[in-house]
Amino acid sequence: MYTSAKPYFYGTGRRKSSVARVRLYPGSGKITINNRDVDDYFGLETLKLIINQPFGITGTAGKFDIVANVTGGGISGQAGAIRHGVARALLLADETYRPLLKKAGFLTRDPRMKERKKYGLKAARRASQFSKR
Repeated sequence: MYTSAKPYFYGTGRRKSSVARVRLYPGSGKITINNRDVDDYFGLETLKLIINQPFGITGTAGKFDIVANVTGGGISGQAGAIRHGVARALLLADETYRPLLKKAGFLTRDPRMKERKKYGLKAARRASQFSKR
């Protein structure tokens, strides 16, 4: 547990090219992302559900406030990064959550990344249509 003005639990989450620094404060379930409310930041309900999945599995819904700073990637990758950070922070709160979070796959960093562009091609695998001339 870290202490500043209030004690909190910290977790870093990553997904694709997004990085989320997540702090969990004991509270009522308020979610703040990049100093904005979760409803302002994520318009889709599915992304809000992704963020709250670790709380649903561990039965801690409404017990922690989330304050997250997220950079890079798109909104889907950012939601996945926040979920990863929340799961890691919950481990610091209570180590007995590890089997539940591990079984659900929330502690594993998703290694899938964008494939690099290759020379002679237009993208990673896309070639010119008339290359046989």
